[in-house]
Amino acid sequence: MIRTAVIGLGKMGLSHTAILGAHKDVELVAVCDSSRLVLNAFKHYNNNINTYDNYRILLENERLDAVIIATPTKFHFEMAKDAIEKGVNVFCEKPFSLTLDEGIRLVELVSEFKVINQVGYHNHFLGTFVELKRLIQKRILGELFHFTGEAYGPVITKPKGGNWRAKPSEGGGCLYDYASHVINLIQEIIGNTTRCEGKLLKKYYSKDVEDAVYSLLILDNGLSGVLSVNWSDETYRKMSTTLTIQGEGGKIICDATELKIYLKEDHLDEKLSKGWTIKYITDLTQPVDFYLRGEEYSAQIDYFIHNIKNKQLGQINTFEQALNTDRTIELIKS
Repeated sequence: MIRTAVIGLGKMGLSHTAILGAHKDVELVAVCDSSRLVLNAFKHYNNNINTYDNYRILLENERLDAVIIATPTKFHFEMAKDAIEKGVNVFCEKPFSLTLDEGIRLVELVSEFKVINQVGYHNHFLGTFVELKRLIQKRILGELFHFTGEAYGPVITKPKGGNWRAKPSEGGGCLYDYASHVINLIQEIIGNTTRCEGKLLKKYYSKDVEDAVYSLLILDNGLSGVLSVNWSDETYRKMSTTLTIQGEGGKIICDATELKIYLKEDHLDEKLSKGWTIKYITDLTQPVDFYLRGEEYSAQIDYFIHNIKNKQLGQINTFEQALNTDRTIELIKS
């Protein structure tokens, strides 16, 4: 059994805790949070799991194989660093870090201590985006012409409606919290960003951070495209992420629920006809043992635990890949 702890019992931390608690290969031995109310409630219903309000004491007292870090971003570096130096495998929620120096150091540490590392960019475990990546690698669109990466949702919809995500020193704003998801998808499916040719960081309701990000990105393969992200759009019930890619052979529009493929000619190898074809998430989803909020959340934890069991470094959502995403964020910020 993989002895695991969760640090941070907010929305994502509690989700990870539920998934780990049901995992056949995991023994959830401890949790940590700064809220006494949360810890008391946890102890009341889970008295066989140790609770801590100080993560350093947790790391010192518990014999761990893995830790999930689901705290506000400003705490990621110290917590991940301390765990890695004890030889503990680390899954860290996104965004990775608020500074490049911290991210670079964490990448160095996981290499030095040979620990399994992963960051919670869950879209890479969604069947639609997995299929999009496969089709792009198959060059189903031929030469690519343009892309548009979008994300919209209702995080900050009124003045003074912020939380830790809307504080520059804690969450980093829309760029770190929302745009990072889209940037990470672009980088892993199409190519890494090398230049930012223009940007608009707009405030609608927040005082200290941006609520929307618009930018023109140039990738390492020469392809250019548009980033359009807004977390103050109340016409959406929850975050909606879309990646649109155009090429000489057609166009693909992909989100969390469906993949819309338009081809100018039949593609016999993929059994796709000229014109529009729609693939739905229900046909592309890989089964998971425990479903919570979406199969992608369980799938990413399954992948992390599988790599620990098999003592193999992961290839999806590594610290190094997350650092590349942070580099693009810095390009947009500068």
